[in-house]
Amino acid sequence: MSMASGPSGEGRFRPGDPVRGTSQSGVRLYNERLVLSLVRRHRALPKAELARLTGLSPQTATVIVNQLEADGLLRKEEPMRGRVGQPSVPFSLNPEGAYAYGLKVGRRSADLVLVGFDGKLVQRAHTTYAYPLPERLIAFARDSVARMDATLTEAQLDRVVGLGIGTPHELWNWAYEVGSPPGALEVWRRTDLRADLAETLGRPVYVCNDATAACAAELVFGEHGGVLDFLYLFIGSFAGGGLVLNGTLVPGRAGNAAALGSMPVPDGAGGVQQLIRTASLYKLEERLTAAGRTTGWLWEDPDAWEEAEAELEAWIAEAAQSLAFTVTAATAVLDVQAVVLDGAFPARVRDRLVEAVAAALDRFDRQGLSPVSVLPGSIGARAREIGAGCLPLLANFAVDREVLFKETP
Repeated sequence: MSMASGPSGEGRFRPGDPVRGTSQSGVRLYNERLVLSLVRRHRALPKAELARLTGLSPQTATVIVNQLEADGLLRKEEPMRGRVGQPSVPFSLNPEGAYAYGLKVGRRSADLVLVGFDGKLVQRAHTTYAYPLPERLIAFARDSVARMDATLTEAQLDRVVGLGIGTPHELWNWAYEVGSPPGALEVWRRTDLRADLAETLGRPVYVCNDATAACAAELVFGEHGGVLDFLYLFIGSFAGGGLVLNGTLVPGRAGNAAALGSMPVPDGAGGVQQLIRTASLYKLEERLTAAGRTTGWLWEDPDAWEEAEAELEAWIAEAAQSLAFTVTAATAVLDVQAVVLDGAFPARVRDRLVEAVAAALDRFDRQGLSPVSVLPGSIGARAREIGAGCLPLLANFAVDREVLFKETP
């Protein structure tokens, strides 16, 4: 990937690997990433506060902030007046400081987005299918990136730092639930989507579990910045989860931590089944189909959801009970502050589900467990693709990149 000058033509744009503490250059890059991470978490900070939070001298913090501003990564906000002395000038992430593509691979649909340095959506492409196949997904990503690239200036293109992929874990294991023909998903065992897209696009490509990617979006760009420990649940065609501890995403040894969709829950008949078979949207699809209703709108834009009150109410009741069981079991192991719930549905459906899960939790015997809040996600239905777009940004500009991108067996 080419390096680019900042908007002023004098700054630097230097994505690269920091070498922590082994050289002055490595220390400088680490401190720059630390400043960027703090600004991202707090939305905007003045130099004096950055010096206090990092432990750097005011002079060093000023040099770093000035350099990041010259690189086009930070921008000045309006001065904060009303205090004694000079007004304080906060700095925030420059939305045009960097760009990244994010690809969400779903069981029923795929989305490719271009996000800015602040995680806001710039462009989006969407496609639906009966079940995912590599050849179709690669063609969709290639064509969508080409169309979006064509709308960017040369300076903007130089600031695109890569593509992130959010994809379900071991797609080939869910053929029955997806409804694909026998053996149709076996091709995924032999597919390295990251390598194929890196070769096709000629850009760095990063990959992680789709629910983990959604969790990353909530952590990086969400509105619950004061919550440092939380379980995350995303309800898509399948239910999945993520985990944040001490303000850091926890992907796990094999990148599959907090695979809450596989949590055993009561099946209502004296046995157990996995959460994924009660709280996923494909179960709502089954209810709609049984009632003779169309279902294609489930996989289109959430704003296009049709009214289906009877089926929706029944699904929410069943899903909430299973989700509350999952939350209770998980919080017996992890003493987290909150559970954040989001999904590929309208905000009004998310809020009803959050309310129903909280009500179900109140009925459970939680003696011996710490209280836990159930919070609505703040990213929404696009969390997985926006989270996928976060991956290249985290890889290039965050201090905790080793946690997310460490090699897994």
